[in-house]
Parts: sequence; C-alpha cells; structure tokens
Amino acid sequence: MARSLATELSVAGVGNTPQILLNSFKIKNSNIFAKLEWYNPFGSVKDRPAVWMITEAEKQGLLKRGKSVIMEPTSGNTGIALAGMAKMLGYRFEVVIPQKVSEETKVILRKFSSKILETEDDLCPRVGPGTDQSIALASAIVKGHPGEYFMPNQYENDANFMAHYYSTGPEIWNDSKGRVTHFVTGVGTGGTVTGVGKFLKERNPNIKIHGVEPQKGHHIQGLRNLKESNPPALLSRRLEVIDHWMEITDKEAFETVKAIADKEGLFVGPSSGAVLAAAIKVAEEHPSENIAAIFADDARKYKSVYKEFRIFTDEEFDRLVKTAKHLPNIPFLL
Repeated sequence: MARSLATELSVAGVGNTPQILLNSFKIKNSNIFAKLEWYNPFGSVKDRPAVWMITEAEKQGLLKRGKSVIMEPTSGNTGIALAGMAKMLGYRFEVVIPQKVSEETKVILRKFSSKILETEDDLCPRVGPGTDQSIALASAIVKGHPGEYFMPNQYENDANFMAHYYSTGPEIWNDSKGRVTHFVTGVGTGGTVTGVGKFLKERNPNIKIHGVEPQKGHHIQGLRNLKESNPPALLSRRLEVIDHWMEITDKEAFETVKAIADKEGLFVGPSSGAVLAAAIKVAEEHPSENIAAIFADDARKYKSVYKEFRIFTDEEFDRLVKTAKHLPNIPFLL
C-alpha cells in the first residue's frame, strides 16, 4: 500500500522553515525577520498550498492515484511544487504558464516530467474579467475531459488559505515568541497574506498586515498588480485582513536583491527583493517594531532574469550560488 500523502511530505519536510534576523537592515531600532521559504523541499512558499490542495482533493475523491491528471495554470512556483509532488506520488502533471516565466523555471518543470503549455500572458495570470490565457486554457482542457483532470485552482481554492493559516502563521507567531508587530508579504493568489494575516490578527488584533504588489507591467514572477488584474476569489474573500497595500517598482525590488546579497550574503528571488524593499519602508515608518517578512524563494532559477536586468553578471551569479548563506541543497536547482 502506498504511504499516505502526509507521511510522504513529512519525510520531504514541508514547513518549519527558518526565520532569521536581518542584522544589516536594522532601521530605527526596528527588526526585520525573514522567513526563508526556499527551505521547503521544492524550493518555495508554494509547497505549502500544494500539499494542502492535493491532500484535500484526495480526501474528497476528486484526485485519484493512477487515474487523475493534475492540471494547473501558474506563474512558476506552484507549478514546480505540484510537479514535484505529482512525480513523487505517481500523478501525471500538466502546467500552463506564461511565456515570460524564466527559462530556468521551465527547465525545472521539465525535470519533473511535466507537460508544459505556454501562453502569451503577463507573469502572473490574470483572473476575473479579462482572464488571461493560462487560466482560460487550463480551465477549457479540464472542462473538455470530465473525470480525467483535476485542477487545484490556487486562485480560488481555500486549501491555499488554510495551508498558511495552519502552518506559516503559527510558525511566524511561535518564532517571534508572540512579539511580531507587522507582517509583510507579496501578493499573488492571496493565500499567504490572508492565511498568515488572519491567524496573526486572531492572536493580536494590533498586528498590521502589509500586502506588497508590483508596479504595472512588472517583471517580478509570482506577484500581481491589482490594477491590471482583479483580485483572485481567494483574496477577495478576506481582503479586510490587509491593513496596508504597498506598491514596489522593479527598480526597488532588483536594487534590494543586490543589496541583501552584498550586506547579508543572502541570494533571493525578485519577489523577496520586493518584500524586503517594502519591509524597509515599514521599519522607517514604525521605529522599534518587529517585522516578519516572507522570502518566497531563492535566486537560483532567475539567472536569465538577473542577467537581463544587469543585476548580476554570470560570474557574480555563479559565485553567489556557491558562497551565499542559507542555500539548502535542492538537487533540481543545482
């Protein structure tokens, strides 16, 4: 008998990621703590909702091993997490992604034997009126093959929210010993900001939740500008959890990626640069506070992006892969 999903993923080690103090970014006596989500087995914060969405679907009989094909539209990390888990558990996996997603992400998806369909979308597929091709194509394929496909649909699936309410939120609260005063995270599907935000506010209603969105026409994989795309249904259900919205430019995000590599020896993905840029602004406005920030993934799958925007040369990038702190050994990223 196959081991249960819970057993499989307990062995794989989803969750309980490190939360570290950024000593070089202590501003006006405020402390910024980074939650390093790339310590998850498939390299990002999206491992958490992927686990929950698969688990809940199996419980409900919507997903059956040896029969179902998992299909998901994604901007990258959810696809990688689902692809890795699908391969581990014996499911076939198909993914619809925007052409603009980094080449390294596409290579990783192929390593997990994923079938990849590409569309001419923005980096984060739109939802609501004007839905982009990724979501529309995935939905059409699933609808056209009843009983064959299962689409987790991270943009609507409450298991995405629950993953963060029951795991990420408690971890941040416990790691800070209940002293966290501000939470900062990027917004894509809305699962992280609402799940963690709701949990933290239930523990202390005075905690402020800051949602980070990129500029229009951005180049930050995984984040969503809500002026270009309606809020996903998952986010819309709990928008009231968010106290403050912060828009970060590509320039701010990429400059912060460079700064944290220089000052802390951390090699982060573009969305983490955006989140840290926002956290710095929070620290400047709120002296002597404790700010927790989600670092969704590390930089190893963004070499082509950083080269295009002249953040790191190939030589600098390769050196940081070897020397940066807190880069766990994840075989498919090497």
